[in-house]
Amino acid sequence: MTLRIGVLSLWHVHAWDYIKQVQEHEDTVIAAVWDEDPVRGQAAADQLNVPFFASLADLLAEEDIDGVIVDAPTSQHTEVLTAAAQAGKHIFTEKVIAATLKEANAVLSEVSKQQLTLTVSLPRLNDGYTLAIQEVLHQGLLGTITYVRVRLSHDGAVAGWLPAHFYNLEECRGGALIDLGCHPMYLTRLFLGEPVTGVSASFGYVTGKEVEDNAVAALSTDSGAIGVVEAGFVNSHSPFAIEVHGTEGTLLFGTPEQKLLIRTKAAGDAYQDWTEWPLPAPNKSAFQQWVAHIQANTFAEENVQIALELTRLMEAANLAAREGRTILLKALTD
Repeated sequence: MTLRIGVLSLWHVHAWDYIKQVQEHEDTVIAAVWDEDPVRGQAAADQLNVPFFASLADLLAEEDIDGVIVDAPTSQHTEVLTAAAQAGKHIFTEKVIAATLKEANAVLSEVSKQQLTLTVSLPRLNDGYTLAIQEVLHQGLLGTITYVRVRLSHDGAVAGWLPAHFYNLEECRGGALIDLGCHPMYLTRLFLGEPVTGVSASFGYVTGKEVEDNAVAALSTDSGAIGVVEAGFVNSHSPFAIEVHGTEGTLLFGTPEQKLLIRTKAAGDAYQDWTEWPLPAPNKSAFQQWVAHIQANTFAEENVQIALELTRLMEAANLAAREGRTILLKALTD
């Protein structure tokens, strides 16, 4: 069965990447386009040789559309995702689910009511280094985890290649942290291996935009472990880097080479010096997993839970930076 996919907006910089994934998958085709910007949407539809719908409701009313890819502005996620779910369409969406935990839960409630498959694009969960780090942690080679740091940054704001609307606070609901920092955020939470209880954050405005272009968030836990999330739009040649430290050992990735190094006291004679840990092949992409779930009539439960926690952490970080205080997660309204 070939799944017919509707594209709901090309606002996000990754929209064409997902379109390419649809085109390359043997079981999916692009069937229609809607965009809140009709000029952009019509141009994309013409390029793809599919119908353009000026009305979101009209596209969602098409019975032969099986699922949709949502790349609309973050500020429109709740409206667009809810409408898609109410229309009975499976959903693949760019992170975050929504800007707040309350909005995200409302979306997930509608998705659950309609018994649909929703998958959020959290691509670094599927990469080989993530799988390898999880194996190291599963084996207990670092002892009790005490500190996790993940950094992801680029020069989009100083080199001028990010689209101008990525600096619109109303549309984006944030800047470097909610966009690029999503990846370090969900990875840091994953590697900590326990619930985060509090979040503090500091934002910098190097280029004077209305959204932050330099950001750090600190995650605290009941055990005393700390997570540090770093993101920015103003850094050239800044490597994607991961550090996980424990009572018995440490692992490093990407400082700066794309190698995973481990050193530990917990493995006898092994790994007493810095040793390279092999990286497995990546898992299927989030998009491929979404298609497989639709075909098997199953749900991406783990993905959704990680995405929901990501929304919670992002809401807390934005609030912490704005108010200059630590936000306790239990205080957020769900």
